[in-house]
Amino acid sequence: MSPLLHIAAEEAQNPLVPPIPELVIGLLAFVIVFGILAKKLLPNINKVLEERRESIEGGIEKAEAAQTEASSVLEQYKAQLAEARHEAARLRQEAQEQGATLIAEMRAEGQRQREDIIAAGHAQIEADRKAAASVLRQDVGKIATDLAGKLVGESLEDHARQSRVIDRFLDDLDQKAEAAR
Repeated sequence: MSPLLHIAAEEAQNPLVPPIPELVIGLLAFVIVFGILAKKLLPNINKVLEERRESIEGGIEKAEAAQTEASSVLEQYKAQLAEARHEAARLRQEAQEQGATLIAEMRAEGQRQREDIIAAGHAQIEADRKAAASVLRQDVGKIATDLAGKLVGESLEDHARQSRVIDRFLDDLDQKAEAAR
């Protein structure tokens, strides 16, 4: 066999190299299918991919906006919380100051009332002492008059004279008591 025939026979038997007419028909069919797919399917695929990209980017932007808004709300909350704590501390301080002032006022009022009660007690004691001294003068005077009347043997019922005698007697007793002190 000639070498050309041998090469031609080998070519006919090589399964990797298709015959030329099949290759041309296959290539034409591929170009037609590819063209139809490129015209009809590719724009739909690109449209879906673009919508998906936009929705993802929109979701990311929305998430970033929500994150930014959440951060600003958190900062506002923290500022309001700090302000509320400051206000509470100020109110607590004012309450403590008012409490201390009220306690001081109540102590002063209590002290004043105590002094008033003591003064009223002293005045009452003095009034009671004077009343007791007056009653005692009268009783001592009556007893002394009765006793003097019994000693003298006559009645000393004259009130003016009786009052002078009693007053003189009690004044003498007061002078002696003061001198003894």
